[in-house]
Amino acid sequence: MSSNPSRTKQQITVARVGEIAPGQRKIVRIDGRSIGVFNVGGVYRAYLNLCPHALAPVCLGRVGGTTLPSAPGTFEWGRDGEILSCPWHGWEFDLLDGHCLTDKKRLHAFELALVGDEIVLTV
Repeated sequence: MSSNPSRTKQQITVARVGEIAPGQRKIVRIDGRSIGVFNVGGVYRAYLNLCPHALAPVCLGRVGGTTLPSAPGTFEWGRDGEILSCPWHGWEFDLLDGHCLTDKKRLHAFELALVGDEIVLTV
């Protein structure tokens, strides 16, 4: 798959910093694409709203935590606010880097920047 050199990147303001509280998201529509913008403990991330498993609207899923490696017979919970669960099949994705917790698939990420108090997405 080759990139199209004639296509230029756009920078679009999608929110103001105070608009998306930690643990929350905003879904935006840009050029026909649905994109979820997440505040993960003060770190902003943006992902295409399509699960790489079955093309579900993944950004509408539950944001929470997951079980951590634990001693036999115990279950330790952690990473609250950092894990996105797909609403269709429950696949879990790390919101900090987009990687699936149980597979090699990952969410399609978009570049974000803070410009003053604006969250700017590059597409």
